Amino acid sequence: MNLTPEFEKKLDEAVTHYPVSKRSAALPLLHLWQEEYGFISDAAVELVAAKLDMQPVHILELVTFYPMFRRVPVGKHHIKVCRTLSCALGGSHETHACLKKLTAADGDPHGPCTSSDGKYTVEFVECLASCDKAPVVMGDDDLYENVNTEGKAQAILGKYS
Repeated sequence: MNLTPEFEKKLDEAVTHYPVSKRSAALPLLHLWQEEYGFISDAAVELVAAKLDMQPVHILELVTFYPMFRRVPVGKHHIKVCRTLSCALGGSHETHACLKKLTAADGDPHGPCTSSDGKYTVEFVECLASCDKAPVVMGDDDLYENVNTEGKAQAILGKYS
């Protein structure tokens, strides 16, 4: 994979913040990669491992353990629906199904579902920390509470059209 010199410099600079052990830079490098490319590819795993003198499997363990890392690209707008207990009891499964229907997002029901035009990805996530206002949805970086009707779901999507 060809990295821009600017991005390569950014990665190298991040490693310098961990003088005792380069391994400690693994999570920051993965975050930088995902911010730059949108997801963590196999090539990213290999490159980060090489940069830190680690085996790729150790980087892959991090990527697959932490839910904030994505292994596949997401749509232009990332719609996350909380699935923890409060939201599930408040109707988050219905909200998720409604958002998938409204965006025509398709894919693994347990993973990200992306619309065919690449505009939306809808997925379940763990707690969005607003349990008393369930069900909760995060559209890109915006938090929406009490998303319990199709009209509310449509209003959210309208902000991203």
